[in-house]
Amino acid sequence: QVQLAESGGGLVQAGGSLRLSCSASGRSFSTYGMAWFRQAPGKEREFVAVISWISGSTLYTNSVKGRFTISRDNLKNTVYLQMSGLKPEDTAVYYCAASQYYFGMDPRRFTSWGQGTQVTVSS
Repeated sequence: QVQLAESGGGLVQAGGSLRLSCSASGRSFSTYGMAWFRQAPGKEREFVAVISWISGSTLYTNSVKGRFTISRDNLKNTVYLQMSGLKPEDTAVYYCAASQYYFGMDPRRFTSWGQGTQVTVSS
């Protein structure tokens, strides 16, 4: 398994941008599908975006399409989430997750999780 650590969260005004990073330690990062999930207060954790391990294919939840971009750098063992056009409803703790040879949205398939980073969008 890989160990994950997120960074880059913070407080931003509506319409602003943030870039989250997730650094992975361990072996074979390039074989892991990498995803971002988020959890707002009082709500269940929800899928945000995923990127495949080799082809760079991506999937997004509808609410972030056109505003968020997931990317990865396999040489740096890092996955990113570039967020723009942020809205107050994007406020949540954002989690990075990894699943070997999996490209999908089911959180039960992800075996490694980071500790989360808080994103707060003020109106």
